[in-house]
Amino acid sequence: MSATPLSLPLAEDEVRALRAGDEVLLSGLLYTGRDRFHKHLADGNPCPVSLRGGALFHCGPVVVPDATAPAAPWRVVAAGPTTSSREEPYEAGVIEREGLRAIVGKGGMGAKTVEACRRFGCVYLQAVGGAAALLAQRVRCVRSVNFLDEFGATEACWGLEVEGFPAIVGIDARGDSLYDKVRATSRSVLESLLTNA
Repeated sequence: MSATPLSLPLAEDEVRALRAGDEVLLSGLLYTGRDRFHKHLADGNPCPVSLRGGALFHCGPVVVPDATAPAAPWRVVAAGPTTSSREEPYEAGVIEREGLRAIVGKGGMGAKTVEACRRFGCVYLQAVGGAAALLAQRVRCVRSVNFLDEFGATEACWGLEVEGFPAIVGIDARGDSLYDKVRATSRSVLESLLTNA
């Protein structure tokens, strides 16, 4: 199966056409957001960038100064996904208020986020954990950074221009979840093993 190229920002109809298990390649402006950024939004504070139709990457990238490119003074050397379940208390509200069409992370999300994906037309994309340096090669440049002084580099909201960033649809806009399927299959296999032991 070939990967589906997606250009950010995303339209609702193209997001709703994706199915759990589909491979995608993201291109465009991808914003990072971790715990402090999510809490900031959940507390009712304004978002410094427009996330409408966009994608939010659960990532604390390793970003270093780049003296060779004065027009883009930052370079991303690692961009691995953070465990997404940490954002479960906030994510459904962020999807609804900010108009997100995609979340990128690792490990899946809980029931509230799955329901928000279904209701508002959003997908959860699984990025490859443990491949931070490889994923960083898909970052063409840093377009912006917000909350660098307030939150620190790991928790800041970075605007990353990505090209061909690979991911798999882990939760689709119908609410189907690869994680639920894996749990169900594992439970079935375990029960079979215990019964036949």
